[in-house]
Amino acid sequence: MIDRQQLEGLFREHGFDDFRWLPAGQIVVAQWVRMKCKYGCPEYGVSMNCPPNNPSVAECERFIREYSEAAIFHFTRSVPNREERHKWSREENKKLIDLERTVLLSGRHKAFMLLMGSCPQCEECVGRWEDCRHPGSGRPTPEGMAVDLFSTAHSVGYPLEILDDYSRPMNRYAIFLIE
Repeated sequence: MIDRQQLEGLFREHGFDDFRWLPAGQIVVAQWVRMKCKYGCPEYGVSMNCPPNNPSVAECERFIREYSEAAIFHFTRSVPNREERHKWSREENKKLIDLERTVLLSGRHKAFMLLMGSCPQCEECVGRWEDCRHPGSGRPTPEGMAVDLFSTAHSVGYPLEILDDYSRPMNRYAIFLIE
């Protein structure tokens, strides 16, 4: 099994230089996050990696607590419009899924990535797991798993704020659960 230094080398090989380690127990899971998804996100009920297609908040917390460590990946970018943001997220998420597979094959059998945005495979999601065209690469977002990214990102010194327009650089996060 590869060690943390070798994992960091794999992260960089896949193009991810901005990351920080944190104990998985430091990942904050909260009910309010699920409510924000349900009452405010246009992807609620539409995307398979978002609620209600995810486990309950209690199940999400129990799942995350099965891990001892995690890496949080930070992405920052100015994107002029929503469609460009989704295209960029899909491209980055494909690389994250590739990284997860590489780490899995290196002997870290519990490697599991929480993606920074919509599923990377299809531009338009079919919305149901049983109809998915690429079930092997579907992963939830941290928010879909009820992760309070504000608290979690801030706990390792990363910025996160609500943006009022697309011209400002955004901070996005993926969380890689590793055992």
